[in-house]
Amino acid sequence: MKVPVFSLGGGQVGELELPEVFQEEYRPDLIRRAVLSSQTARLQPKGADPMAGKRTSAETWGKGYGVARVRRVKGRGSPASGSGAFAPHTVGGRRAHPPLPQKVLRERINRKEKRLAFRSALAATARKELVRSRGHLTDKVPFFPLVVEDGLEELSETKRVKEVFQKLGLWEEVERVSERVKIRAGRGKMRGRRYREPVGPLLVVSEDRGIKKGAGNLPGVKVVEVRNLGVEDLAPGGMPARLTVWTSSALQQLEGRA
Repeated sequence: MKVPVFSLGGGQVGELELPEVFQEEYRPDLIRRAVLSSQTARLQPKGADPMAGKRTSAETWGKGYGVARVRRVKGRGSPASGSGAFAPHTVGGRRAHPPLPQKVLRERINRKEKRLAFRSALAATARKELVRSRGHLTDKVPFFPLVVEDGLEELSETKRVKEVFQKLGLWEEVERVSERVKIRAGRGKMRGRRYREPVGPLLVVSEDRGIKKGAGNLPGVKVVEVRNLGVEDLAPGGMPARLTVWTSSALQQLEGRA
């Protein structure tokens, strides 16, 4: 199957043979597992000191004093004397259920399953109905998968990238991302993740010759070299079918990559 190659002006300048990987079966379950495996691989085990809250000489008073029989700090006249210690519900005491470093954090996935998930995520980017179902604006995009000539890799000015996006029908997607910055619900907003930004177009190039600088200021747009392409780039958050733009040389290099 051949796909058209578009110029920076939006016109068709040739055709290119589409790699067989784009005919792969759509497997959203495997894609979700592969993304989860990549995310959890970055987690670091953590746990509390086994002796935390236990380094004290506090002892219980025993029965007959009309107070709870928790261990209490020894001494007289000290502000802390008589206060509870060691027990989970006391100030400075141990935690009842601290995090354990031996907890299994990583989602394991077989090597062949991971490769199949990557190929399936690639194939999903070529299906217009799947890309639209993810929330991307695809009405003005001329073809899927969208392949552009290699001159796209040399655009180092945001103004030029904007002009190309307008001619290729991608600028509405960038505007959608910039207008829909939402405040995250729940406690997550207190942990450095206050705002949720929608995901925009992905540019897959063979080599960065200035495009990362040119597209870096556009909200939601990400530039990835084909040798570094991963399933998280194609399916952020485990949701497949991201709106993807390929350069012709990147598409040719994909044969050996997938």
